Amino acid sequence: MENVQNGLSVEKYLERIGYAGKPDGSLKALGDLQECHAHSVPYENLDVLLKRDLSLNISDIYHKVVDKRRGGWCFELNALFGWLLRQLGYQVTDYFARFLRNETGIPKRRHHVLRVDIDGVGYLCDVGVGGPVPFRPVKLVEGVEQPMRDECYRMQKDPFLGWILEEKHREGWRPIYSFTEEPQLPVDYVAINFYCQYAPDSKFNKQPMASIRTKEGRVTLVGNEFRIFTRNGVKTFQVHTAEEFRSALEKYFGIVLDMELSPLIKT
Repeated sequence: MENVQNGLSVEKYLERIGYAGKPDGSLKALGDLQECHAHSVPYENLDVLLKRDLSLNISDIYHKVVDKRRGGWCFELNALFGWLLRQLGYQVTDYFARFLRNETGIPKRRHHVLRVDIDGVGYLCDVGVGGPVPFRPVKLVEGVEQPMRDECYRMQKDPFLGWILEEKHREGWRPIYSFTEEPQLPVDYVAINFYCQYAPDSKFNKQPMASIRTKEGRVTLVGNEFRIFTRNGVKTFQVHTAEEFRSALEKYFGIVLDMELSPLIKT
């Protein structure tokens, strides 16, 4: 029997992310769900540039991501993924994070992340960034290297910042983001979601951005430049017309837009 909650179908969501396994509440299933999500649903801010208000209502996010096969940003994607995990029987807690990557100071909290507990052990899960975060759960244990294919992560602790997610590079470990363990409610994300859409100093309303995992690496969009990352390096190309943009969005991110795209084209 199809699992439908308030008109939202778990089965259709699983089909959207290409998950064909058995969602049995295990750690393996959680990792497979997260990895499928990372390869199927892009991070993207296109609605912000198109002057569309971003609803945090789960039904609205479901319609955007599952029915319209779009992406979204962390306040949408991690909220919806958290809904899915709860429907599948996982214990999920929502946290606020500070994105430390490429920052020189301590930034405001503007990132939504998830904690999932399995058999008394906590794991960090995040499908709200696209490429540059772990694509499988990270165990909340301090100082232990956690490899994922060609990548490696670890969790550290700081008296003020709390947990810090770090990625390993040739030159050493670099922080991605930090979070403390105060559970958040859906309403707690409303103000920062609005800020990221409309504040003059928000970086999210200046140019199109998108990112998605691929089997070879990831693809990102910044402005009108598409970047294709593989083990062999990075290839880039720029789009200059609405039709070029429309075609590239569909090819690399699976995003089909049937509206005027001129607000997205930066000349």
